[in-house]
Amino acid sequence: MSNSVYIGIDLGASRTKLAILDVDKNLIGHAVRHSGTDYGKTARLVLDEALQMAKADEKDIVSALSTGYGRKNVSFAATDKTEIACHGKGCFHYFPKEISIIDIGGQDNKIIKLNDKGFRLSFKMNRKCAAGTGAFLEEMSLRLSVPLEEMNALAEKAEGMVQLGSYCTVFSGTEVLENIRNGKSVADIIKGLFYSVIKRVVEMDSLTSHVVMTGGVVAHNPYLVTMAGEMLGRKILVPPFPQLTGAIGAALFSMNAEQN
Repeated sequence: MSNSVYIGIDLGASRTKLAILDVDKNLIGHAVRHSGTDYGKTARLVLDEALQMAKADEKDIVSALSTGYGRKNVSFAATDKTEIACHGKGCFHYFPKEISIIDIGGQDNKIIKLNDKGFRLSFKMNRKCAAGTGAFLEEMSLRLSVPLEEMNALAEKAEGMVQLGSYCTVFSGTEVLENIRNGKSVADIIKGLFYSVIKRVVEMDSLTSHVVMTGGVVAHNPYLVTMAGEMLGRKILVPPFPQLTGAIGAALFSMNAEQN
């Protein structure tokens, strides 16, 4: 069936991502939306949008699998898996070797280690604090009155960097205000915020030689990848669609389940 497609949906607390793969594991459709408060409705909206991109109909769906915070709220997914498993699957699809995955999401960040066969060796997740997440940068963009989508370009243009002493979102906000009062440039402050995000995540766990970075925060702020590479002294790997990695992994699991 040449029109057969496989669906993976990653319904996160902040964003919902959906990926459609064809029988050859090519990404042919995708969509991203704010998750909002009605997860079921959002899941349906991203499905319709991605199917339109893929030029496919619901009858073409062979199987669908959900992951993420709201994975139990997806009516069209027959089964689900954890986001740890799906992020690992998605990353290994692009980088089939021993890797450490740094995923920076809207509400949490995680480090996942895989061996050269794609099996998970360990993982660590930060759920207790917004530091190092997209929520942290969103809060700081409000403090600085700088649109979130403009922060990456400003960080890249910074001539210096303001060192922030706290990882806490509340205390960092106070530091930001103090630096503004002391005449520090907004670009230098934003670069300092980016640095604190990377430092926070990197210090969560040791990393293997091959590091992959994923997540919506990485997709929209590529300068974070540059800073991570400089901090670690190595080239950082990034998949073609870093925000969709979990959804792609879910679609791959869906395909595997159907073929077994």
